[in-house]
Amino acid sequence: MLQLLADPVAATVVAAVVGLCVGSFLNVVIHRLPKMLERGWQEQCAELRGETPASAPRYDLVAPRSACPACGHAIAAIENVPVVSWLALRGKCKGCQARIPARYPVVELLGGAFAALAIWHFGPTWQGLAACAFLWTLVALTFIDFDTQLLPDDLTLPLLWGGLLANLHGLFVPLQEAVIGAMAGYLVLWSIYWIFKLVRGKEGMGYGDFKLLAALGAWLGWKTLPMIVLGSSLVGAAIGITLVVVKGRDHNVPLAFGPYLAIAGMIALFFGPALVRVYFPAG
Repeated sequence: MLQLLADPVAATVVAAVVGLCVGSFLNVVIHRLPKMLERGWQEQCAELRGETPASAPRYDLVAPRSACPACGHAIAAIENVPVVSWLALRGKCKGCQARIPARYPVVELLGGAFAALAIWHFGPTWQGLAACAFLWTLVALTFIDFDTQLLPDDLTLPLLWGGLLANLHGLFVPLQEAVIGAMAGYLVLWSIYWIFKLVRGKEGMGYGDFKLLAALGAWLGWKTLPMIVLGSSLVGAAIGITLVVVKGRDHNVPLAFGPYLAIAGMIALFFGPALVRVYFPAG
């Protein structure tokens, strides 16, 4: 097995297959984690009101078993093979023929593609494995934020601490740069948040965005933060303007910013060092 992984092509193929399976699990995280958080908030509110929270069936990332939301058909293992099952079923539930959104195989393909890209770029090393975990977490955060405009602490905080742990021995950047990156990432958006609130009298972004940028700073170092903030802002502004012009979206409706931070962070993972050398020649 070790000899197999020593071959870059073979290691990339193995990473792609593993990534497809992880992508299938990411679909579960994307769907269930917001619901789990909502349940927890409801229980906390009930406790604050002095009520005894109503007992409910177990609901987490493991139980209950995955089922069709339309008819309750339990999804068998053969129906849960990444991408292949969706194609074989022609994107429909086996029980009731309800449409299965194409987003499920898309997330699986992203999980496989990012894992393959990470291992091809960094090799079958600790750096490559850490890059896979980084990218998978950003995929989950991106889709959750698109759906709910939430960036759960359950993902952003482990991502932040994972970045500091990865750089404890300089896996991507020196630890000092990682620590400064985490602090600066949080403080930059925190400052923008309060300036916007003081000027406009309303919130311009959520606290989850602060934590996500802090996590990106912890993984990639403070020198990448300018390109991440600039890149995510330009993409977010372009998409926001397009939605207003083309689809008539109300410009007062909040637009999730986390996905653009995540995309910029993914790009910085692979191209950040080269770009940093452009505007920090001595670095």
